[in-house]
Amino acid sequence: MINVIVIKRNIKRIILIVLGIISLGILVKFAYAAFTDKGTVLGSSFSVGNADIKLLLNPSLGTDSSNLFDEINGPAFTNVGQNWSKDYPIKIFNNGTYKMSLVSHAGYETSNDPEELRQYIYAEIFNWTDVDYDGEIDSDEIKESLGKKTIVKWKTEGYSLGEFEPGEIKSYVVRFSTESISDTKQGASGSFDFEFDSIEV
Repeated sequence: MINVIVIKRNIKRIILIVLGIISLGILVKFAYAAFTDKGTVLGSSFSVGNADIKLLLNPSLGTDSSNLFDEINGPAFTNVGQNWSKDYPIKIFNNGTYKMSLVSHAGYETSNDPEELRQYIYAEIFNWTDVDYDGEIDSDEIKESLGKKTIVKWKTEGYSLGEFEPGEIKSYVVRFSTESISDTKQGASGSFDFEFDSIEV
């Protein structure tokens, strides 16, 4: 009988100890929770950049929005003959938010050049440093040549014109020229586009 009483007391003690440990754990948990804290980063914003090159309508003017265009009318050359040449200035503005690599290609429809003048007319692109910002080509402002190609090769091979940063202007002189033209081409005319494409670096 005494053994049964002792066992019952021991079981009660064990139960009380276990309950005490559980209660203590709950109290510790509540006590720990009472001292927690957190920090939050609010309103994270993501803005996608853009690639945007513009042609300056008037190379003597700056980058005011009224002077920036996606397309401009090209030059109209007359009396093209043997050993003829004319320079055409062009400025391109990186109006986007990325550093860009610039390339150029000619574009044309054969229906706009039925006499195939594209095989006789050359385009040579030079880097241009417009020192006085007047938009006029002075001989000492024309820098290194980037190559000379017929209109046909300008279309198929293109020109690599380097890289430029956001807000930067790239200036070029395109020198159109001929060497020899067949007598059968007298009175002929053709129309060509030239394009500038930008690729994010």
